Amino acid sequence: MELPYVETYKPGPEGEGPLANIDEWTAKNLETNTMPGYAGSSWYFLRYMDPDNQKEFCDRKASDYWGQVDLYIGGTEHAVGHLLYSRMWTKALYDLGYIGHDEPYKRLVNQGMIQGSSRFVYRVQIKSAMAPDHVSKYSKEVFVSKDIINKTIGDFKWDNNFYLINAEKRDKLYSTIKKQVVDFPEFDNDEPLQSLSIQELHVDVNIVDGVELDIDKFREWRSGEHANAEFVLEDDKYICGTEVEKMSKSKFNTVNPDDLVWDYGSDTFRMYEMFLGPVEMSKPWDTKGIEGVHRFLKKLWRLFFKEPNSPSFGGGKGEAVWTDEPPSEAELKALHKTIKQIEEVTERFSFNTGVSGFMIAVNELTDLKCHKKAILEKLVILLSPYAPHIAEELWSKLGNSGSVLDQGYPVYDPKYLVESSKEYPISINGKMRTTIDIALGIPEKEVEKIVLENEVVKKWLEGKQPRKIIYKEGKMVNVVV
Repeated sequence: MELPYVETYKPGPEGEGPLANIDEWTAKNLETNTMPGYAGSSWYFLRYMDPDNQKEFCDRKASDYWGQVDLYIGGTEHAVGHLLYSRMWTKALYDLGYIGHDEPYKRLVNQGMIQGSSRFVYRVQIKSAMAPDHVSKYSKEVFVSKDIINKTIGDFKWDNNFYLINAEKRDKLYSTIKKQVVDFPEFDNDEPLQSLSIQELHVDVNIVDGVELDIDKFREWRSGEHANAEFVLEDDKYICGTEVEKMSKSKFNTVNPDDLVWDYGSDTFRMYEMFLGPVEMSKPWDTKGIEGVHRFLKKLWRLFFKEPNSPSFGGGKGEAVWTDEPPSEAELKALHKTIKQIEEVTERFSFNTGVSGFMIAVNELTDLKCHKKAILEKLVILLSPYAPHIAEELWSKLGNSGSVLDQGYPVYDPKYLVESSKEYPISINGKMRTTIDIALGIPEKEVEKIVLENEVVKKWLEGKQPRKIIYKEGKMVNVVV
């Protein structure tokens, strides 16, 4: 049966589907609830295989050719809402002979959530003995730094974001507050101080540098709600409390990606997200850590160009230092080791390890003073899935035509990964005194000669002849005097 024309898609009188608003439909006692969105969205991938087919959702030849979806990436919240429906539809269509596979996806990866790293401030509240339920009408808010709370009160548990302090700790904290807040209420015998409590409040993470609160911005925050606040500081700093929670506007721990892209660039933002931890794990966002990835990309740029004048290091304003000279064995070894590692970790979706691998590679090439195009352009191709914008820019700056994304993935050569020497720890009477780089596979007598000619070893021998030299190939050398 063909569905009728619907003027508006508002719910029906009792919350039913829009069809409940159409008299000609309800008069025939026809069903008003259509299939849920989950049903249609759980087998749409089959339609993508044959989108122009006007006779059926997908020709069997097309579904046999394309087969299963190679990879499904989604959060665990989709386990019922999508995955369960998807498997049900696929198995039903398979049983009916419309498709040739009974599982929709070859591989599933559930990514973890990016959590918020919340920040807290601590507001003092006073109650009097004369009116225990009455909070003091002191006109100013007083916020105590977390490190002062730790010193005066120690560890404690919150009860609905409040902590009621016992008499001994109360007096200690009160005395500390009085030293910095000169007009803090005095309590005489007619109205003695009965209780002091602390209220824990979320504060916007964007006005906190690490754990240090920007007091001026806090006073302006939320239309000046805390404009008259007083602060009890430690070493002229207000230290906030921290906790990893779900990222939420109500907890003021959200971060605007647009601001980060503006400050650091989209490649830095993209790589830092990968660097936070394994893709399957939930991990807290900490804007403070993004600086490390930004420094890495600047260091990468310096392999190609001198430090540019502009803070926007991606502009290519620095003088080129890359050359067409042939690479050395050490440079080829660093490159091919990186190719092998990045290929393996990317296949495993271990992107955080991949970012670490790039950092190690850039450090090694920097130490080698490598500016060779033959090395750098391979590194840029490797980097392109992780940092596509800077990779595209550097590919062009190297004088290449076309896009870096169209280049073939580099293939590592195992011959460059074979170790030809080892940094041996050299011990004198069981205590390590130095290290010596010794070629692998050379005769033991030659190893002994190299060790005894070393200046550090000579110093510790003090002119004495060793009783014996213990040589463990590939491990260590111990000289016994």
